[in-house]
Amino acid sequence: MFEKFTHDARRAVVEAQAAAHEAGAHEISAQAVFAGLARIENGEAVRLLRNLGVSREDVFAELARVRRRGGISDADAEALTEFGIDVDQIVERIEQTHGPGALAQASRPTKRNHLPFTEDAKSALQMSVREAHELGDKHLGQEHLLLALVKQRGPVADFLAARGIDYPAVRHAVGKR
Repeated sequence: MFEKFTHDARRAVVEAQAAAHEAGAHEISAQAVFAGLARIENGEAVRLLRNLGVSREDVFAELARVRRRGGISDADAEALTEFGIDVDQIVERIEQTHGPGALAQASRPTKRNHLPFTEDAKSALQMSVREAHELGDKHLGQEHLLLALVKQRGPVADFLAARGIDYPAVRHAVGKR
């Protein structure tokens, strides 16, 4: 699958693995892929996000917030609110008892060198191939990874949607490249 990836897209996947590893995760999630894109300061994804009004710092702050909540997206937290469950209140109580970041996937870095992809990350990678194909591109770049992440339900799409950025907005921005 990775043979059609540009150098920068491959670099983003390597950075995703590093981000997951540093967070102590045992798998590479879609959020880690998003972190991988954001970690490449001069990359195409960062440029697109900046043009849409999102900084790298915004991305890192949001990923830390989602990780603190144990990966619960805003949409899931909102759905739980309908049942009278306040996710942020629960996180605060757990952290009072067990310490800061208690719901994060892991509290210490993993020793595994190779981390597998979660189903959502695999799906995003597969969707990015379709995005490149639909745009008529011969290679898969960071922009295709970003398109796939924003198209997929979850914390990345929720974060961007909260800033008025949806799939059509990113697709339009990609079209201007």
